[in-house]
Amino acid sequence: MSDVKRPSKRAEKAKETRRRILSAALELFVQDGYGATNLQDVADRAGVAVQTIYFVFGNKRTLLKELVDVTIAGDDEPVATMDRPWYVDALAADTAEGVLRGYIAGATRVLERVAPISKVLDGASASDPEVAALWPHDVDPRYVVQERVAKKLVGKPGARAEVSAEEAADLLYGLLSPELYLLLVHARGWPRDRWERWAFQTLHAQLCSE
Repeated sequence: MSDVKRPSKRAEKAKETRRRILSAALELFVQDGYGATNLQDVADRAGVAVQTIYFVFGNKRTLLKELVDVTIAGDDEPVATMDRPWYVDALAADTAEGVLRGYIAGATRVLERVAPISKVLDGASASDPEVAALWPHDVDPRYVVQERVAKKLVGKPGARAEVSAEEAADLLYGLLSPELYLLLVHARGWPRDRWERWAFQTLHAQLCSE
């Protein structure tokens, strides 16, 4: 007899309700903006009572915070980006080129999810100081992720000897930004594959030896 406990129907229903609310919030925040969307709008789109949203998330700010976290991760599992299998595997590659290729492939999937909501977050943070306070200002989590990649990459065979970890982190941080992804993919209509290929070729020329 298996000792593995299956989630109860109540727990499964709660998770599904949570996902519906997050999906509705994403659609409305991107479509109408954070400020113009109220929780009743989200409740109507998700097919739940507005009291359910208050019970699950507390308020609109914490709903946005949860939405950003889940969008970055790609799921609602409590696993940080740097502990995700795609990230760990990328950094374990034998060469600088392997690290770069694996990391850009994973980062592109993250950018595809995150770029639309990044504009929502910028607008919400500018108009509501309490939203801005939900994220620390002394450390940029996105830079921390890039910095760790950079430190691994410059120590691998095939890395440019003259490029420091700090410079590599800056290049990764700048080129793999939601702003640049939005500009080229959303504004200029680049297919995702073209973006990924361009990002790899551009960073390879800067970070890897020929």
